[in-house]
Amino acid sequence: MSANKILQGDVRAAARLIRRIDDGDQRVFPELAELYHHSGRAYIVGFTGSPGVGKSTLVDRIVSKFREDGKTVGVLAVDPTSPFTGGAILGDRIRMQKHFLDEGVFIRSMATRGQFGGLTRSTADAIVVLDAMGKDVIIVETVGVGQDEVDIVHSAHTTLMVTVPGMGDDIQAIKAGLMEIGDIFVVNKADREGITKTLRELRSMLQMDDHRYRNTGWMPPVIPAIATQNQGIDEIYEGILEHRRHLLENQKEGLKKREESRAKNQIVDLLKETLVTRALKRLGGLETLDEVVEEIVARKKDPYTVSSELVTKLLGGAPG
Repeated sequence: MSANKILQGDVRAAARLIRRIDDGDQRVFPELAELYHHSGRAYIVGFTGSPGVGKSTLVDRIVSKFREDGKTVGVLAVDPTSPFTGGAILGDRIRMQKHFLDEGVFIRSMATRGQFGGLTRSTADAIVVLDAMGKDVIIVETVGVGQDEVDIVHSAHTTLMVTVPGMGDDIQAIKAGLMEIGDIFVVNKADREGITKTLRELRSMLQMDDHRYRNTGWMPPVIPAIATQNQGIDEIYEGILEHRRHLLENQKEGLKKREESRAKNQIVDLLKETLVTRALKRLGGLETLDEVVEEIVARKKDPYTVSSELVTKLLGGAPG
């Protein structure tokens, strides 16, 4: 059983299991169940933000900082999915080549497979694998998809929101609700024009969101950085460690509450997947669904009535 090998730190066994997870193989559940009882020790750090803001380079530098402190690291880079193969298509791992020969670092790309929010349920399962494997820190880098980029909050203990100067749309998106995502805000590529304005706007918006500070006692720092030149990396790393200390000391909004949030969302995601899979099987599979979809597209039926009818058929009574 690969679970035993993973608990012993076998990299190949972990890679094989994560591949099966990413392929949607539900036969991995018994192994994940065993591994779960050996997880819960890793600290999980999330990096999110729009494509092109330099997340992968930042992750590369932060991995180096954790390694300097003697911590083992797992990296899950959640990439956009190829519409043809279903596989990840970005080259995040290319930017982290120097860590490939380091036995203390495990790097894996995960495909979003069209999921909103940039994360999939399989990412949560992969976190369990790396945690049980013994990684001290797990870094999850997500693709940025605007206001839907919220799933990372449910997986990470500390979330870094990354932006760059001159991206007005990003600031508007943050105003629209993404401020609550970030525990640390990083303005990368700080040598660009507009850095002062971007820093000022972000800090101003955070100060206006004073109810968050009152509830958590944590005011997210806004840190300028030039990752390619290693500028700001020490400050970002210290910010991560400081936020971890804050969570450990804070009884109301500490690590326990974040772990509860992770567990709750993991259960809900598993329920959704299991129930939908079983429902489709009982209804006759995807072929039956495709037939109904054709009628909906032709406007012969509507999705609201169809969904209600399918639930009635499944439950044998009126939908509740």
